[in-house]
Amino acid sequence: MEDYVMSIIMVGVISWTTLFMLTRKLLQNYSFEFCNRLVSTTHATIAVILASLTVQDWTCPLSPLNSDSSPKQMQTLAVTVAYLIYDMICSQFDKRSKSNVDNTIHHLVSIVGIGAGLFYQKCGTEMVTALFITEISSPFLHLREFLKELGYKDTDVNLAADILFAVIFSIARMVIGPYLSYVTLSANNPLLIKAMAIGLQLVSAFWFYKILIMVQYKFTKRTTLKKLA
Repeated sequence: MEDYVMSIIMVGVISWTTLFMLTRKLLQNYSFEFCNRLVSTTHATIAVILASLTVQDWTCPLSPLNSDSSPKQMQTLAVTVAYLIYDMICSQFDKRSKSNVDNTIHHLVSIVGIGAGLFYQKCGTEMVTALFITEISSPFLHLREFLKELGYKDTDVNLAADILFAVIFSIARMVIGPYLSYVTLSANNPLLIKAMAIGLQLVSAFWFYKILIMVQYKFTKRTTLKKLA
């Protein structure tokens, strides 16, 4: 792994931690999770922008496949590894969180997967594209929780955020995702990279199922409340 990648990761962990501490200091009336989600939203936005900037040809954005990672791709992945390390540690201090174990496992698997890509310096296009499709829906996921804490639970605004998140997630994870998994598995990539592609798609399918249940519940609940009114 290149020295500059390690430097980005170390500086990144410090930077994300500092951003959280400043956010926590400025927004003392809001929860620990609220502040952490603001940092997560910032990362998702930066990750999508950086991933977009690595595209060499917008007429064929998913190219070149199965090639050496470019410096831009390595830097983008390093920024995300730094964030994942920060978030994995930060989540351990959230006393309200009930999913620390699941969250830790998810982060460890992601760090190992991206770390493998950085170590081999291969599959940059595939991994940055995976980063793009996983983070493009994240701001809308966090928006749903922001609205709840701000007092907009069960409102039209919250329902709109739910639908927007569900649509973006479904297109990214269940349309682009399967194709990305296919090309990753078809190419002569390291076994660990292929395993990560399968794992990501299985997780996406599971969450897609959960989202369908959530949307059905929201509309059923809304219909019931209107009838009672």
